[in-house]
Amino acid sequence: MYNAEPKALLVLPRLRIQNANAISSPMTWGFPAMSAFIGFMYALNRRLPDSLALEFSGIGVICHDYEAQTHQGYVNTFHLTRNPVGKDGKTAAIVEEGRMHLEVTLVLGVDGKSIHDADTAQTVMDVVASMRIAGGSVMPSLPGRRHYKPELVVLGDDVDDRHKAFRQLKRRWLPGFALVLRDDLLQEHHQERRQVQPDTSLLDSWLDLSRLNWECHQIVTEDAGGQEKIEVEWQVRKKPGWLVPLPVGYGALADVFEPGEVASARDETTPFCFVESLYSIGQWRSPHHLQSSRDLLWYVDNDLEQGLYRLNNDYQAQ
Repeated sequence: MYNAEPKALLVLPRLRIQNANAISSPMTWGFPAMSAFIGFMYALNRRLPDSLALEFSGIGVICHDYEAQTHQGYVNTFHLTRNPVGKDGKTAAIVEEGRMHLEVTLVLGVDGKSIHDADTAQTVMDVVASMRIAGGSVMPSLPGRRHYKPELVVLGDDVDDRHKAFRQLKRRWLPGFALVLRDDLLQEHHQERRQVQPDTSLLDSWLDLSRLNWECHQIVTEDAGGQEKIEVEWQVRKKPGWLVPLPVGYGALADVFEPGEVASARDETTPFCFVESLYSIGQWRSPHHLQSSRDLLWYVDNDLEQGLYRLNNDYQAQ
């Protein structure tokens, strides 16, 4: 399912986010989940003043720098805060919270009547400065560093004009890496594994594609006497790019309950559903490889009949 290309792109460049959530799911960590940025997009839309007639259709992320708050030892451990003691004077339980500092450029697909207003980008940026992104605080620019201004770029209706405008934009996002979805690589890898192991599951293929796999390679050489000599060399299996496991939404475990049917639910006015995380494979790509805004933007692509509440991205490998 392809998302319609937006009429304009709102670029929020080089945002410095402090203490963003680095634990994206029960099985992945290292960068906030895309659902956090989608949530930020909807929260931003609700906070905009009524005078701004804007509709956000998707969001893309280009990461320029990151600093995970971890301690490098035999295993990586997060820097955790010390909680106050409980009422009984004993040490309170520590809930592990992974944090990281980020420098990212956010690109939002925009439609609406206010895309031609000159002050729209700065008005939105003023709202963003008071918000949280992925649980982290948006920090002001450091003194002495280059000040990046937000901009709202109208792509136009002509195909050539849209490609030209996007080509100029993606050059400004260097150096950096954009996160795109690669469901195709996961399905391809799963089919390859099933040819060798017919009983393998999609979860096995996902784990195999996500980790570093050391493989033994035999190298046949000849010695001075002309005799064959076999040497063994261990190498990491090569992957087609910088691949990462990532959560892409939630899958329903049961039918949807009516509001108020489930006890102790957070919201008694909204339907309730038990879900589990959905996982796929993502890839970090340099922005100059992207062909259009649809390659970059993530959007909500729910299938309520199948019980899928997930995000999608229309990146197409060239």
